[in-house]
Amino acid sequence: MAYRIALIDADNTLLDFTKSEHEALCDCLRKRGLPTHREITDRYAKINDDHWKMLERGEVTREFLRINRFAQLFDEYGYKADPHQMADDYMAALSTKSYLMEGALDFCRALYGKCRMFIITNGNTSVQKGRFDPCPLAPMFEACFISEQMGCAKPEKRFFDAVAAMIADYTPEDTLVVGDSLSSDIQGGINAGLDTCWFNPNGKINTSHIAPTYTASHFDDIKNIILN
Repeated sequence: MAYRIALIDADNTLLDFTKSEHEALCDCLRKRGLPTHREITDRYAKINDDHWKMLERGEVTREFLRINRFAQLFDEYGYKADPHQMADDYMAALSTKSYLMEGALDFCRALYGKCRMFIITNGNTSVQKGRFDPCPLAPMFEACFISEQMGCAKPEKRFFDAVAAMIADYTPEDTLVVGDSLSSDIQGGINAGLDTCWFNPNGKINTSHIAPTYTASHFDDIKNIILN
């Protein structure tokens, strides 16, 4: 079947969050005279990912995540720096880092006018808008739904219910959720009773219980699924 509506994740699906995160973190560490070698940045990325998964499970608050990821990093490496100020500086730096995943622009151009596209993203409003609004993809999307604005986050069913309520002529059977995260995008789509497409360009092994409707290694695969 073809899909009329595509709910597409932003980070590491269309936007290269890994690159944005690395650059923003290094900017903020350098500002404090702290090292930026790979061990540090990789450890932060793991801490951050763990915190987002805790947030998805409802175990921590958004504010706890914002501060504690840096508090944990500084504690592990014995750095004497204020995690609150680091969090503020990092968010400001991240909001200026906008990079597309390879192939994302051509993918969206191929879909534009053939299906209705919407961004669904977990994150801070100013950061996500700062990264998405200036990019060349933005004019092709009808709306960008950000968890902070919505008051709930993927994978909660109420996030998808709220999105559905704001899309005119929405029909769940014609809607596909696309994203790189099994626990956020795919589980969220499943919770909402929607078909899902796991974007897996790096060939990760799915060891979870989460079963996407489709798995795609390339943007062309997703395009073909949507357009049938």
